[in-house]
Amino acid sequence: MGDMVIVAYRPKPGKAAALETLARDHVPFLRRLGLATDRPALIMRGKDGTIIEAFEWKEGAVATAHENPEILAMWEEYAAVCDYVPLSELPEAQDMFATFAPLD
Repeated sequence: MGDMVIVAYRPKPGKAAALETLARDHVPFLRRLGLATDRPALIMRGKDGTIIEAFEWKEGAVATAHENPEILAMWEEYAAVCDYVPLSELPEAQDMFATFAPLD
């Protein structure tokens, strides 16, 4: 059993398309490295353009990721195009049933 995570990425100005590309490639990349489970991942967009992702790390994979140069490089790419924000900052998080648009 792994760890389910939900993360929110707010795109930097002019970087929404680059963030969407990274988000689409993120979990498949983690899977190729043996770090994410096969549980279906979800990628969605908030009304303000924030990308929300939910996926499952394999057990112990988070610690492994912090030592993997490929993952560290990917995280640098993320840092260039977005800011990580707490879910509580999303307007949708104030609703009983937070609703987001799927990212196709």
